[in-house]
Amino acid sequence: MTARVLALAVGIFYLLSGGWAFLFPTGFYSIVANFTPYNLHLLHDVGAFQVGLGTALLAAALAGRGLAPILFGVLAGSLLHLASHVIDIRLGGHPATDLPALTLMAAVLMLALLLELRRRRPESRP
Repeated sequence: MTARVLALAVGIFYLLSGGWAFLFPTGFYSIVANFTPYNLHLLHDVGAFQVGLGTALLAAALAGRGLAPILFGVLAGSLLHLASHVIDIRLGGHPATDLPALTLMAAVLMLALLLELRRRRPESRP
């Protein structure tokens, strides 16, 4: 499996989940982000940023250039997202599913980044 395939998969996930939060915030809120109080603007912001992350991953993966910096940036955001769920676990959410899912997302991004950096490293010669 290549970094490009992993980037495409995560990019599609972020694009779809972000589009859902932005375009259909009440549905996203009722199923995924049911933290009170309901905040339409926050859901729009979350959706907008996730669409941006997904679009960046898809664009870099499809162009075949600049994948490592995009993976690094999305990984940083994903790790902070995971950290926020750990820090705020007492505030609600779905810890039994959120934490494993967010950990998996970060792990896939880390794997993709390592694969991309390894692919780009010049071969060492004896």
